[in-house]
This record gives sequence, structure tokens and C-alpha cells, in this order.
Amino acid sequence: MRKTIYNFLNLHTGEEDPALVLENVTSNVSFRGANLWILACAILIASVGLNVNSTAVIIGAMLISPLMGPIVGAGFALATFNFSLLKKSIKNLIIATVVSLMVSSLYFYLSPFKDVQSELLARTSPNIYDVLIAFFGGIVGAVSITRIEKGNPIPGVAIATALMPPLCTAGFGIATGNWSFVAGAFYLYTINCFFICISTFLIIKFLKYRAVENTNKALEKRIRYALSLLIIVMIVPSCYLAYNLLNQKKYNQNVENFINTEFSKKGYTVIYKKVDYNSNPRSIELVFLSTKFDSTQIKQFNASLQDFGISNTNLTIKQNSADLKSEILSEINLQKNNITEKDLQVNELKNELNIYKMDNPELVKEVKILFPEVQKIAIGKLQNYYTPDSTGLETAFVYESETKIDEEKLKAWLTNRLKTNNIIVFNTDRSPEKKKK
Repeated sequence: MRKTIYNFLNLHTGEEDPALVLENVTSNVSFRGANLWILACAILIASVGLNVNSTAVIIGAMLISPLMGPIVGAGFALATFNFSLLKKSIKNLIIATVVSLMVSSLYFYLSPFKDVQSELLARTSPNIYDVLIAFFGGIVGAVSITRIEKGNPIPGVAIATALMPPLCTAGFGIATGNWSFVAGAFYLYTINCFFICISTFLIIKFLKYRAVENTNKALEKRIRYALSLLIIVMIVPSCYLAYNLLNQKKYNQNVENFINTEFSKKGYTVIYKKVDYNSNPRSIELVFLSTKFDSTQIKQFNASLQDFGISNTNLTIKQNSADLKSEILSEINLQKNNITEKDLQVNELKNELNIYKMDNPELVKEVKILFPEVQKIAIGKLQNYYTPDSTGLETAFVYESETKIDEEKLKAWLTNRLKTNNIIVFNTDRSPEKKKK
């Protein structure tokens, strides 16, 4: 039974020849020629995906990115004490990182759209979960490269560990001068690189690959100590960030519970809410549809915050008309900043259509009084293509009448009424006499 379980879990089953694994790892380390061009294109694709907030485009960039090569190479080199491969891997990883930062920074600097999208924000606050994803993803990648049948785990590892998007986010931070973005995104990139490297190191050690160079026990011990120290350095900040994220989520849930219990369930309609968790003290700003509260009631609401587990927080209820106007304007400006390229194109088309559209019900009423024979009217503007600028626009007045009217009189009246000489009058007479002709 024990032997059956061992054979079932044995990683040596289906293992590739170590010499071929080393050859494959070494060939994927270098960033020259085609690899460098693929990297630059992958960076541009990922940057565009982050810019337009497209998850599908970002995933595509991850799949074609060759960044995994030198990271896996470094882990493999450490496990086999192949210091020439280690130097080559680190050198190429630095080259790839610098090229990626330069290309993404240049793209975001030139891009007219610099709004912070959700896909960008997701790469600025790494935590312990990112460590776990990188570590277990790296294990899958390391196991895959040692198999005869590679299968399809490596593309999945590239997507899960996400090396490309954090680098592009750091490039966005450099281009826009947002250094908190640079720090958060580059920390996430470092976490991913390091723990993929560590998991590769552990798998290669577990499979007992032979050392390329002779080493003594003192050197092995120093390497283990250095890796242990780096693991602690990487994990501690991510644990703190995960703890902070958990507290923020609990705080937001408590705020929602407070607003629901104290206001929504009592029939008060909240039309604006702003929660600032990072200020000291924290703040909650609320605006109501029509309800007004006096200072005593607001003090009572602030006191009841503690009952909902909300500490170190000031509740502000904005009731002054000037304050409300300011909040509404700021919300409108925020919405304007979030207008997408598609919205801009739609607005541009609407503006173009408005040039040719005429909506004047008063004019229609006056025409029917002055020329009662007219039955149907359509008014619009036509472009004279011999004069393609705005001076080539002509006002077209189309009418239907079974009896003849004085078109010269109608045209003179329209010229005076609309203050333009570019008027064309059409009669779409559908009388039986005209049809016979």
C-alpha cells in the first residue's frame, strides 16, 4: 500500500533527462534577437491592455512573455551550483526588466489616456496571497520543465504569476510621476520573480539534480541562510499589506452596516457617500436626498459609530447647498476623467450630427399659419461638397403641398427668419396630376 502511494506521488515518474532539462533552461535564459523583440511587443500589448482596462489583452501579453526563462534559470542554477548560469540568468533578467520599464514608460508617456484603471490598481497593493500564487505557480512551472511531456501548465503559470502587468504598471507610475504605483508594482514583480526562483530551487533540490561545480558545506549553508533571509524580507511586508487589506474590508463592511441600520432602514435616502480609510482620523461623508439633521443628531450618530466597530472615524453629513454643489461638481469632474475612448467617439458623432440637424417647432407653426396649403415639412442642413468647410452648409426646406404656393415668397421669408442666404426649397408634390405626368 505504501509503495502504491509512493509510486502515485513520485515526481521521478515521467522525468526528463537532467542534461536535456539543463539545455532547455539555458536556451530560454538569453534575451537576444527574437526574444528581445517578443519581450518588447509583449510589453506594448500588456501596456495597451492596462490602458484600456482589457483583461483579455493582458492575458494575451502574459502568454507570449518570455520573462519566465531567466527566473527559472536562476532557481535552477542555485540548486545545481551552476554559477555561470546564475550570472547569465541574473544579467538577462536585469536587461529584460530595464527594457520592459523603458518600453512601458515610453508608451504611457505618449498615450493620451492616463486614467487609473482597475487593472492598474490591482497591481499596486501586493499581499501574502500574491506570494502564495507565485510560489505554487513556480512549483508547477519547475515540475513542468523537468517532464518529458511538458503538457500545458506553463502558459497557466505565466497567467497566474503575472510578471508582465506589474512591470507595465511600474512603467505607468514612472511616466505619470506616481511613485507609490512604482513601489507597489515593482514590489509585486519582485515577489513573483523571487518566489518562482525559490520554488524552482526547491523542486530541483528535491529531484536531486547533481551539482555542476564542486561546493563545500559552508557555501551551501551560506546560500540557505541568504535564501531564508530573503524569504522573510519578502513575506513580512506582504503579510502586513494583507492584514491591512483585511482590516479595510472589515471597516467598509461595518460602515455599510452602520449606514443601512441608521439611515436606509429608517427611510433616509443616501445620494452620496465617501469613505476615506487612509486618513487620520478616518472619515465618512454622507449627503441625503432631502433629510436635514441638527448638530445634536449628528453627534449621536458619531457616538453610535463605536457600536458598529467603527473607531477613529469622523462622520460628516453635508447639508449646506454650497457643499453639495461642490461635491456634485467634483463627482461630475471625476466622471469626465473616466470617459473612455468609445464615449469620446460617440460624442464626436453626436456633435457632427447636430451640425446637420434642425429642430425648430416654432418655425413649423409659423409656416403653417403663413402658408396653410403646406401639409408636411422637413428642415435640415446639406453639405455642398464644392465648398467642404462650414460655409458650404445649405438649409434645405422640404414641403409637400397639393396646391401651388409662392415659393419665392416662402424662400424670402425663410431667408429673413433664419438669417441665411443659403436656402434650398423642395416641393415633394404627390398630387394625382403630377403622378400622371
